[in-house]
Amino acid sequence: MTDPLDVAGLTDQLAAAGLDPGQVADLVRRALAEDLVDGTDVTTAATIDAGQLGQARAVPRQPGVVAGLPVAAAVFVLASAGRVQVELAAADGERVQPGQILLTATGPVRDLLTAERTALNLLTHLSGVATLTRAWVDAVSGTGAQIRDTRKTMPGLRALEKYAVRCGGGLNHRMSLSDAALIKDNHVAAAGSVTRAYQLVKQFAPDLPVEVEVDTVAQCAEAIEAGAELILLDNMPLAELTECVALAAGHPVRLEASGGLSLDNAAAVAATGVDYLAVGALTHSAPVLDLGLDLDPEPIAIALFAKGQS
Repeated sequence: MTDPLDVAGLTDQLAAAGLDPGQVADLVRRALAEDLVDGTDVTTAATIDAGQLGQARAVPRQPGVVAGLPVAAAVFVLASAGRVQVELAAADGERVQPGQILLTATGPVRDLLTAERTALNLLTHLSGVATLTRAWVDAVSGTGAQIRDTRKTMPGLRALEKYAVRCGGGLNHRMSLSDAALIKDNHVAAAGSVTRAYQLVKQFAPDLPVEVEVDTVAQCAEAIEAGAELILLDNMPLAELTECVALAAGHPVRLEASGGLSLDNAAAVAATGVDYLAVGALTHSAPVLDLGLDLDPEPIAIALFAKGQS
């Protein structure tokens, strides 16, 4: 059976974005299933003729950074079993303005309306994450520090949310509990010390990157002495961050500030000389970017669709 995403060219687009097309398709189908529990969009079926064609355009109602356009396109394609054609008019990571056309979907109006909310839910959320990330990136511009996300993501949406962070100019922290180690305060308490916890992790997974979370300057010094290559400085005031940066000078270690961060103090924190700011808010508190889908069931849309099908 031919995959509608392959026909639409979306499989390659999603893969090029660093997304697993199969995982995206599975997520989209599960999201659509929530709307179609009994198999029918009753409002659309009652009001729209099965043969009516039209065109819908996604447009922002406020400025921001767009993310998730191929994902939204996948919703239209999968919801319609390939009957809807989607043309992307913008690129993920692009700054967009109100009224700008981001994508155009052409096909049966029933399919367009059934897919509308799922497509917008994903597109507005991911664009919100990208927009907030760009605000943080802009806030530390010129300092040399970079913005990183955390694992504070919505279950099932991690890959997409972290993709949106990349679209906003941020960096990804670990994707799972397996691709890197992060020694937190509870690990240190259980192991007995920062040094012992670090040694145990390096023995268990010698090839993985290891980050050590510390709460004090003394713990930072201990982590540096233990050989840590990355240290998370948790909830430290500016003076202590500066002191830790001085301690790390001349050592092959990078420092990441975390906790108590805001757009208002981001520049000051970055100016201490830390390498990264870890910002959980990028994914757990990003407001959606207001986007709408405008339907135009005009004959020109039918002509365009028919031409594409010929």
